[in-house]
Amino acid sequence: MSSILTNSSSMVALQTLKGINRDMAKVQDEISTGLKVATAKDNSSSWSIASTMSSDIASYKKLGDSLTSASALVGTARTAAEQISGYLTQIQEIAVQAISPGADVVKLQADADAKLANIISTANAAQYNGINLVKATPDSSVVTTSIIRDNAGALTVGAFTVAGVDLAALGGALILTTTTDAEKGTLLNSIDTLLDTVNAAAASFGAAQKRIESENDFLAKQADALKTGVGAMVDADMEEASSRLSALQTQQQLGIQALSIANSAPQNVLSLFR
Repeated sequence: MSSILTNSSSMVALQTLKGINRDMAKVQDEISTGLKVATAKDNSSSWSIASTMSSDIASYKKLGDSLTSASALVGTARTAAEQISGYLTQIQEIAVQAISPGADVVKLQADADAKLANIISTANAAQYNGINLVKATPDSSVVTTSIIRDNAGALTVGAFTVAGVDLAALGGALILTTTTDAEKGTLLNSIDTLLDTVNAAAASFGAAQKRIESENDFLAKQADALKTGVGAMVDADMEEASSRLSALQTQQQLGIQALSIANSAPQNVLSLFR
């Protein structure tokens, strides 16, 4: 039945054309933004997961900056310990000279005192952002190494403490004057004990710094993996989008033609009255 009041064919063609235009708008948005899921309206589940992962990526970046700073802090303490170890090695050489026959102990003592003063000065100056791990009454530092999210979404952190070591105390008075073999042995043993202390501290700081750097490297790889996952969920496939846009443009042209044909149908009724 033909009707000049109700054109069913035109309504169907119009709805089809509206659907094509809606799909075209979505594809054009994907091409312009590069995202197939730009808002929660596009895909609520993917958007929510991707947003959480993006938040973790941002946290990892800030944690990476913190780890870089922590590495510099521990590296400062390690460098100071190595420097102090060098001073003690020099003092040990001076002590060996001092126990030799005919040594000028007064001059050697003055030289040793200068090295001891250097030890104290180095220990007190080895601060990073106000934190000193080797001064008298040393600070300690808690280093956060990881952010852990469990299956339920709860967050915990991984951390360890870098304990400080009082290396300023190694610059205490050291008397080189000796008379007996026992005193000479005691002098050399005391310096050797100081060397063991500072070398152990340097090794501890070095191990902590290496751990921090390793954790930072892994954190960067973890962030890259999350970025890949986010991209898989929300990034648009540009080749597919291009193909879809071409197909929709063709459908749009056909839809316009179909609507034009449907709109011209009532005009045919006029021929019945001629």
